[in-house]
Amino acid sequence: MSTRVLVLNSGSSSVKYQLFDMRDNSRLAAGLVERIGERTSLVRHTPLAAGGRARERTGPVADHDAALKAMAGELAADGLGLDSPELAAIGHRVVHGGKRFTEPTVVDDRVCAEIERLIPVAPLHNPANLTGIRTARALRPDLPQVAVFDTAFHTTMPESAARYAIDVKTADEHRIRRYGFHGTSHAYVSRATADLLGKAPEEVNVIVLHLGNGASASAVRGGRCVDTSMGLTPLEGLVMGTRSGDMDPAVIFHLMRVGGMSADEIDTLLNKKSGLVGLCGDNDMREIRRRIDEGDERAKLAFDIYIHRLKKYIGAYYAVLGRVDAVAFTAGVGENAAPVREAAVAGLEGMGLAVDAERNAARGDGPRLISPEGARVAVAVVPTDEEMEIATQTYALVGKNN
Repeated sequence: MSTRVLVLNSGSSSVKYQLFDMRDNSRLAAGLVERIGERTSLVRHTPLAAGGRARERTGPVADHDAALKAMAGELAADGLGLDSPELAAIGHRVVHGGKRFTEPTVVDDRVCAEIERLIPVAPLHNPANLTGIRTARALRPDLPQVAVFDTAFHTTMPESAARYAIDVKTADEHRIRRYGFHGTSHAYVSRATADLLGKAPEEVNVIVLHLGNGASASAVRGGRCVDTSMGLTPLEGLVMGTRSGDMDPAVIFHLMRVGGMSADEIDTLLNKKSGLVGLCGDNDMREIRRRIDEGDERAKLAFDIYIHRLKKYIGAYYAVLGRVDAVAFTAGVGENAAPVREAAVAGLEGMGLAVDAERNAARGDGPRLISPEGARVAVAVVPTDEEMEIATQTYALVGKNN
């Protein structure tokens, strides 16, 4: 029986991959090909099952086809080649699935065409995701390829949450609505949080805070997303590393009319030169905290704005859900920045939210509670695992046919 799933995350100049054995959810190998198209491309591969050491080599990797062939060569060197009969499927992360793709989908020509049709609403991500799919299909045309969409988990949002208050005809014509992102992370973390509480996902209401360089929040009722902070694009919502998050849309008109800026310049400003880096010049929370400890006022203001926005979303989603069983912090900042977690719930004791200082400061690799014993609302740190989520969804779809 074929029980292995290869997970691919194809970016514009990189390919990340992990190979899983779904019999026990173990990782057999992981790697990265980055700086594709440059002379200094890097191939890094780690044979995890054998406890092997990472192998690295540099040199030109011309395109995604060459990148996947380099990956295949590394896997083959460990006896895990793409031609193995134990490989059940390849799962692909795809950022945008629009309204059509609400669950993992076996890829065919029609699916590829639809992913391509969605490029205008995800111009930075879908082209690279599609390139990875097409390359993998060419390498193993006989093998099921499964697309797992970042937006899929959020398609359960009611129209009252998904619709923008603009002319309906215009919105429908241009596919303007709130799609949400980081869906594989929110799905995994909400389910893992329920497990941490010893309950089924259907019994639990969770606010998930995915805080990395990109950041998003979601309100999950009984395992289904009912609201999320990102919208048509990943720009909406929380303050992020380089993205502004929520902002009066008239700022864009003002910058065009008064600042003389073009649409592309404003796009760059809001996506790459805003957020924490725009406020204080740093988007690394560790560096920001170091600067605050040294008395840097710009860093402190940036942190305060970040926390203010985060706290507003916690309160808003508490209201949306009505009853909250847990607030779960995840991703790079959420999992590692104790001061962020402490500040985010400070003053919310009346809502049943608090952190225990000792638990919050303690380090740990797995899911853990950081709220005081007997707290009305659990506050948790739950490491995300988007690759495992993609592998799980992929195998659930195709494994039964092997």
